[in-house]
Amino acid sequence: MGRSVRLGTAVATAIGLVSTAGFAQQTPPVSAPMVQAVPPVAPVQIVPPPTISAAQAAQLNQLLADAGYAQGLRHDGTAQPRPDGNDALVRAALDYARAVHAGRLDTSDFQQDWGLRPAAYDPLPAFADAVKRDRLPQWFRGLPPPYSGYDGLQKGLAAYRKIEASGGWAALPAGPDLALGASGPRVAALRQRLAVEDSEVVATGTKFDAELKDAVVRAQRRYGLNPTGVVSTGTLGALNVPAADRVRQIMANMERWRWLPAELPAKRIQVNIAAAVLTVFEGDAPIASMKAVTGRPGNETPMLQSRIHSIVLNPPWNVPAGIAAKELFPKGTAYLARNNYKIIGTGAGRRIQQQPGPKSALGLYKFDFDNPYAVYLHDTPSQSTFSSFSRLASHGCVRLEKPGPLAQLLLRNDPAWQPDEIQTALSTGKTQRVQLQPQDQVHVYLLYWTAFASANGAMNFRGDPYGWDKTLAAKIERRSAITAVAAR
Repeated sequence: MGRSVRLGTAVATAIGLVSTAGFAQQTPPVSAPMVQAVPPVAPVQIVPPPTISAAQAAQLNQLLADAGYAQGLRHDGTAQPRPDGNDALVRAALDYARAVHAGRLDTSDFQQDWGLRPAAYDPLPAFADAVKRDRLPQWFRGLPPPYSGYDGLQKGLAAYRKIEASGGWAALPAGPDLALGASGPRVAALRQRLAVEDSEVVATGTKFDAELKDAVVRAQRRYGLNPTGVVSTGTLGALNVPAADRVRQIMANMERWRWLPAELPAKRIQVNIAAAVLTVFEGDAPIASMKAVTGRPGNETPMLQSRIHSIVLNPPWNVPAGIAAKELFPKGTAYLARNNYKIIGTGAGRRIQQQPGPKSALGLYKFDFDNPYAVYLHDTPSQSTFSSFSRLASHGCVRLEKPGPLAQLLLRNDPAWQPDEIQTALSTGKTQRVQLQPQDQVHVYLLYWTAFASANGAMNFRGDPYGWDKTLAAKIERRSAITAVAAR
């Protein structure tokens, strides 16, 4: 399967896209049902490991020589020992195929909140067929994820490895904010630092002029920061992340691409947890986007894939026991009553439910999808957080900037739930669950994208608020070392 440039570019674009408009544009009706039938279980076919000819062995050794390094399966670029003998070479080829096609991690390596898992993959049948038909290079090229977003990361990986090999960049010293009109050695250091990633920057000079301000704005946009043109603490921190850490960040994001299905549904909703942005896709193209609020560190929003099956209008909030015990019960019954909380039950089994209404933490809309984490998308009466560039502030669920237009979009094909009918139901104040029609149930992906390439090839980075990039990169390298020894 060839690279899906349209899909990959759309995904990368959507990570940083935030529209201030509503969802007013017309969208085509959906004709294909979203429910997939469970395929019949095929009989297991036992495929013996193939015998590789001498010419194929030489070809395969050449293909494998630096493939793992180029695909971000290890950080160390030292030459790896060649597999000795047919069986060892076959094991090395199959190990590489599993890693680059379905992820380097073993099942035991996944954290509990990494709920996005790759499909099972056995490379042996296709590999044996490639050996039989003498098409090893074609088989090899088809292994990585078929997305241009992945390709962009691979190119970015090569570029940042060159930067790292050249010594990376020096950390900028702390000090007062740098802005237009500043001068001195810290400005000279800033120029040198920006020039490493931005070819438009003049690396010499001690004055903070208009051109340097533009370069700072470009850097802030690449790092997902407020593009003020002023180098303050946040910008300084992003610029001082070592080049080696950026390499590992790219490696981690390449791995997450491998966990996605070979073909994403053309109609879907994606949430970039790290950037706190929700994007709606139809026909593999982003049609609308909005700001979101995702989980703060310690209350991480999990990675997962599911399907939105219903929308709850005027939802009550069944407060999780941990939040009730730590944050609400200590405030006393008077506070609970003022904020429309109801205590249900007595003794150790008592719980708290916030009733529907203007004070409800879930606002007027709740979008439900099955998952083991009890998370969902929802409205919120508090809008102030959406004006911030850092929007990791929830207990793990995803708050939406514009839930009403999203509800109208998902229900647009249901004649019983047009905008007037939705508004009438909301005005009653009563809780009502609206089931989406099967063809309108939309796939939802909660993803953790912290590195991606823009259309011009420039690498963009976001913060790693949960520390998942460093953890994942370390797991990739550790698992690569283990499997390298086992494959010999």
